[in-house]
Amino acid sequence: MDSPVTPDRTSSSSSMEGLMGLLRIRVKRGINLAVRDVRTSDPYVVIKMGRQKLKTRVIHKDINPEWNEDLTLSVADPKLPIKLTVYDHDTFSKDDKMGEAEFDIRTYLEALKMELSGLPSGTIISRVQPNRNNCLSDESCIMWYEGKVIQDMILRLRNVECGEVEIQLQWIDLPGSRGIRG
Repeated sequence: MDSPVTPDRTSSSSSMEGLMGLLRIRVKRGINLAVRDVRTSDPYVVIKMGRQKLKTRVIHKDINPEWNEDLTLSVADPKLPIKLTVYDHDTFSKDDKMGEAEFDIRTYLEALKMELSGLPSGTIISRVQPNRNNCLSDESCIMWYEGKVIQDMILRLRNVECGEVEIQLQWIDLPGSRGIRG
């Protein structure tokens, strides 16, 4: 006799179980970005982690753009580096690369695992120093701010003559996910 057919429940529940949660990356601004057009550039930022790819809007004619845009990644493997690339939007040709940076979220996730409720807003939990293995242009502080753990970073762009991008990380717990301790 044939065994009864059971409905496949793997699609939504197991994909949630593989996730740790969401990482909101606020792309704040670009600082002294490279000129790729006549006297300026039309920059936008692309963020990649694994197969995910997100991008900001294009800011026209500005080498010091203010995006203040939130991009949200689903995090399953915290060991994967997050790559940030700045491009110059061109209408009639391929967009020019204006530099790239890479950052790691493991130190940030370690800070998230601490039981921190009750700390005064603005308390610095941890500091990450710039070194050869990261793209930080300055010390990055992980702090407790209004009940959340955030990390501010200024990333120096590589493979370009100048430019930095300021971002902020914030974690979002996802109901049904394995969480940061998972």
